[in-house]
Amino acid sequence: MKVFGLAGWSGSGKTTLLEALIPRLTAAGLRVSLIKHAHHRFDIDHPGKDSYRLREAGCSEVLLISDQRWVLMHELRGAPEPSLEEQIARFSDCDLVLVEGFKETPIPKLEVHRPSVGKPLIAGTGVETIVAVATDDAASLAGRTSLPILELDDRDAIADFILRHLEFHQ
Repeated sequence: MKVFGLAGWSGSGKTTLLEALIPRLTAAGLRVSLIKHAHHRFDIDHPGKDSYRLREAGCSEVLLISDQRWVLMHELRGAPEPSLEEQIARFSDCDLVLVEGFKETPIPKLEVHRPSVGKPLIAGTGVETIVAVATDDAASLAGRTSLPILELDDRDAIADFILRHLEFHQ
């Protein structure tokens, strides 16, 4: 199982890019899974639903299952956030785990950079595992990085870069 990340500031388009890359990667024959890191409290359950009520009653884990999907909700209840490695270990076998976020984690990653967001380039600021930058304004990066620069709208080229970088044979 190989791991590849997308890093970038909020609003840079990481999720939108992943949404476009996943069909390309699965079309290349890969079984793909994803971990998305959230920096804020989130909930996928809804007040009033049985699963929400039982979780709120104190369950550490609630597993929902149907003939279409299953989901496991785990409450940390004050425990530390699990590491990326611990979360990856929970996945079923796959070819590629895509990771959104986890800027500092030592996995190869593509930085998604939009100068219009008003945030600095992450590459070159101590995050040594960025292997390329995808941007909508390549001219603004001239001379600022020696990494490969990819056109953010060229989703095929980005998917090909990831496949080549991870040494998947198409």
